[in-house]
Amino acid sequence: MRTLLYFVPLAIVATLVLKPWVADDSNTKSIQDSASSFLATLDDAQKAKAQLAYDGADRTKWAFVPLETRKGMPLMEMSESQKGSALQLLRSIVSQVGFDKSRKIMDMENVLRQLEGPKSHERRNPEKYYFSVYGKPAATGTWGVSIEGHHMSLNFVLEGNKIVDSTPQFFASNPATLRETYGERFPKDLRILKAEEELAFEIVRSLTEEQKKIAIIDPKAPAEIRWAAEIQPHKDAPRGIPVSRLNAKQKQQVKDLIKVYSDSMRQEVSAERWKLIDEAGFDKIQFAWAGATEPGIGHYYTVQGPTFLIEFVNTQADAAGNPANHIHCVWHDMQGDFNLPL
Repeated sequence: MRTLLYFVPLAIVATLVLKPWVADDSNTKSIQDSASSFLATLDDAQKAKAQLAYDGADRTKWAFVPLETRKGMPLMEMSESQKGSALQLLRSIVSQVGFDKSRKIMDMENVLRQLEGPKSHERRNPEKYYFSVYGKPAATGTWGVSIEGHHMSLNFVLEGNKIVDSTPQFFASNPATLRETYGERFPKDLRILKAEEELAFEIVRSLTEEQKKIAIIDPKAPAEIRWAAEIQPHKDAPRGIPVSRLNAKQKQQVKDLIKVYSDSMRQEVSAERWKLIDEAGFDKIQFAWAGATEPGIGHYYTVQGPTFLIEFVNTQADAAGNPANHIHCVWHDMQGDFNLPL
C-alpha cells in the first residue's frame, strides 16, 4: 500500500486513512498473462530478482518469519504500476477469498509497527512481500510462482495455465484478534483467520468424552507447526479421531473447516483438492487436537487425510503480550509440496 503507518499515538493513527493498492477485482485474466504482464513491467535488474530458474534451489525455499531479504522482487522496490501488476498476479492465482486474506495479512504489518515501535519500521513493512516467477510463463511447459513475506507463503506450480500444485499454503496472523482499534482499517475484534479457529473450536467442543479420548492427543499444545520451512512434510501417520467415528453433524463441521482452507484457492484448485479427498475416502481423514479448548490458552489441531494435511497452532503471545493470540496455519499436499514426490 502506498501509505504506511509509523509509530504515533493511537489517537492520531485512528484518523489516518490507508490507500489500498489497486488490482482488478476479477480473475478473468489468465495466470500466464498476469505473470507475463508483471515481468514485462520490470527493468533488467528487477527481472533478475523476480524471474528465477524453475529447477533452481530457490523455488523450494519458503519461510514465514520476518527476514532481512528473500528471493524475488519486493513490492517496496516497485513503482505504483508495477505493484498493480504484481497484485494482479496474486489476484489471478488465488480466489477472491484468498486475495482478501493475503491483503489483510500484509496490512497487519502496520499494526505490528505501532505495537513494536520505531525499531520495527523496516522489519514490519507491509510492502516487504516478494514476488517470484520460476521459468517462463507459457501455454505449454512447467513454470511456477511464489508470493511470500512475513506470515504468508503461497507457492504454485503450473503446466501451461493450469495450477498443478498450490502448496505449501501458509497464512498467519499476529495479533490473531485485535484487542483494541488501530485505525479505520484495523477495528477492535478484527480476526483475519477467524473461521480457521472458530470452526475447529466447534468441533472439539462437540466431541463426547469417549471421542475426546481419541481426538485430544496432548493436554499441551506444541509451540509451532511441524516441518516449518522444510521442503516437504514428513510421512507421519495421521493422529486423532477418524472422521468415520464422528456423527453426521461433526462430519459436516470437519468439511466446513477443510473448505475454509481450500476456498482460498481458485475454484478449479479447490475442486481438484476435494476430488482427491473424495477418491481417497473422506472417512479416512483424522482430526486431532492439543491444548486448551478455550481461547487465550495455547491450542493446536491437525486435519489429515491421505492427500492433504492441515496444521494450525495458536500458542504464542501477540505483539502486545496477550497470550495465545498469534496464529500459524498451513495446508500441505501429502503427495508432495512444490509438485515434487513426497
